[in-house]
Amino acid sequence: MTQPQPTVTPKLGEPKFGFNEYAERLNGRAAMIGFALMLVIEYLTNQGVLSWLGLK
Repeated sequence: MTQPQPTVTPKLGEPKFGFNEYAERLNGRAAMIGFALMLVIEYLTNQGVLSWLGLK
């Protein structure tokens, strides 16, 4: 026997947490800003980020 297919598709809201498009885009932008700031710090201080933070 075959199961009848539903005729109506439920409207689901965008998830507020987890892996969704908005969270991934926001994390990517934050990573790009952090990487650019790291390059600026290295250029201005002539030291690596680890040396600048006192870890090396």
